[in-house]
Amino acid sequence: MKPIHRYIRLILSKDQDLLFLAVLRSFEKLVSKLLAICLMVVVFVAVFDLFKVLVIELRGEPFGFFNRTLIEIFGLFLNVLIALELLENITVYLKDNVIQVELVIVTAMIAVARKIIIFDFSKYEGLDLLALGFAILCLATSFWMIKRLNVNIKH
Repeated sequence: MKPIHRYIRLILSKDQDLLFLAVLRSFEKLVSKLLAICLMVVVFVAVFDLFKVLVIELRGEPFGFFNRTLIEIFGLFLNVLIALELLENITVYLKDNVIQVELVIVTAMIAVARKIIIFDFSKYEGLDLLALGFAILCLATSFWMIKRLNVNIKH
């Protein structure tokens, strides 16, 4: 028990703050890199799945027409786009050590827009669509406010 108390006191001492912050930053970088690698795998699998669906659908009967709805296929495209946006978020974080709120809001807007595009009225009620619309309105307002604040800060 003594060594644990000694390490805790060492970590909490003011002399070790910079060392602790450096270790913490290294840990954040490691986790970010692992997330980026995992997301690259997800993007690859999503693109492969999209390609597979397109090939199967285009080869189906009647030839050249989709058996799935275009909405489902657009949903697959938007899945890839959302994954790429998330990868961009991680890349910017690794490069600049800053989370860009504007980029996060754009990613969220794409995700909500995807949900609206593939919205199935047989599974959900109109209130659900209204909630998604409200979410988009809030995200768009946030995006506008951030853009406006960034313009005011730069001038």
